[in-house]
Amino acid sequence: MGDRSGSGEVNDNRYFVDGHLKNPIPDSQVHLEGSAPLQSTAATRLYKRRWLIVCLFSSYSLCNAFQWIQYGIINNIFMRFYSVDSFTIDWMSMIYMLTYIPLIFPVTWLLDTKGLRVIALVATALNCAGTWIKVASARPDLFAVTFLGQVICSAAQVFILGMPSRIASVWFGSEEVSTACSIGVFGNQLGIAIGFLVPPILVPNVEDLDELAGHIRVMFYITAGVATFLFILVIIVFQERPDIPPTQAQAAARLIPAESYSYTSSILCLLRNRPFILLIISYGLNVGCFYAVSTLLNQMIIKHYPGEEVNAGRIGLTIVIAGMVGSLICGIWLDRTKSYKQTTLAVYVMSLVGMLVYAFTLSLGHLWVVFITAGALGFFMTGYLPLGFEFAVELTYPESEGTSSGLLNCSAQVFGIIFTICQGKIIEHFGTLAGNLFLCAFLLIGTILTGFIRSDLRRQMANQLAKTAAASGHHEGQDYGATAPINASHF
Repeated sequence: MGDRSGSGEVNDNRYFVDGHLKNPIPDSQVHLEGSAPLQSTAATRLYKRRWLIVCLFSSYSLCNAFQWIQYGIINNIFMRFYSVDSFTIDWMSMIYMLTYIPLIFPVTWLLDTKGLRVIALVATALNCAGTWIKVASARPDLFAVTFLGQVICSAAQVFILGMPSRIASVWFGSEEVSTACSIGVFGNQLGIAIGFLVPPILVPNVEDLDELAGHIRVMFYITAGVATFLFILVIIVFQERPDIPPTQAQAAARLIPAESYSYTSSILCLLRNRPFILLIISYGLNVGCFYAVSTLLNQMIIKHYPGEEVNAGRIGLTIVIAGMVGSLICGIWLDRTKSYKQTTLAVYVMSLVGMLVYAFTLSLGHLWVVFITAGALGFFMTGYLPLGFEFAVELTYPESEGTSSGLLNCSAQVFGIIFTICQGKIIEHFGTLAGNLFLCAFLLIGTILTGFIRSDLRRQMANQLAKTAAASGHHEGQDYGATAPINASHF
């Protein structure tokens, strides 16, 4: 299969079923990370360039995420400009979710066959193309053109969302992967934050359609310029993998022959993993609620605070900025404690509490209260994103980080579409409180499911076994590269 070097996962002659490692070959021939022998003397190195790679990824993720919400946060303005209804503008956000579902499997297959650089190039090229199509759509009769641009940008998103954990594994050491993953997610969150803040400022609610078209065009030109610059940077700077691997796990992975990997077998293996299936559902419920709240935020705020489009954007900004802080704190906490399940469950419970408080305070008539409750909600609900990615990698090791993250995101898109449509209809007929309590019910279900996830930290176990074997070989003078098989019972 193509270049899988530096991918950090193996599916050679072993596979996991219900949390247990199954071996069709004798234990005596099974070594750590598939059939690769454990190298006690494998060279590892951390390159400074790793920070440039993750920051560049974070930047183009930001540019793409900005466009997800740029229509929804000024829903009423775009409705009037293009003469369409509110539900049609909601689809400018939901198309990001819908496109992801059919494309995730071919994209993760492409990641496994062609590697990170090709994925980065395709992502930034599509994002760049979509932004320039939007530039040409700033006329009231060209809604179809702006929708086409959004569809292309939504396709770019499929090449972006699942990459943080993969980049972290390929470039970063075992003590900093969660922090690196958080930085990767950080860009997406910052893009959403800017998407909440900037459009209401750049596109004020003016009556004259020609003047409004000029404001919209300026916003589209700025986005296109940034997307083009980032595309050029990726061509010049983005590197597939470091020359020397960052961890023993990566070093062993590079020894696995590419032809031994089966993408279909990997997917089936993941779908047999019960803790991971529970995580897929609980992750989808949490992030789907976040998507629904973000998409419908303008409508909820305007319903209780008419004429506050700019403050609706600021509230959205508050949600995401608080979530970015939560993400970084959670990432650093995970690297230090490795308490994946406990942290995930605690953050999930607080997301539910935050949603309940937000639901009951939204209609009190005090915007400052909404800012505070929305910020608390964002800190936990958005801060949950990197937790889900990293917990998934632990539960599914040695399978592909891109595939596990892709399945999580696919679940989030499905629930996001369902929740956005249902909550929108509930708000229309029964009010915002009923709509938000609808989401609270599903967050409660997700909290319960998270409690049932068995904490099976396979990646941590593999790294620990590698360190133990290397240390033992050093002290006892044994050649573990040839003689130290790892028994399946360790996993």
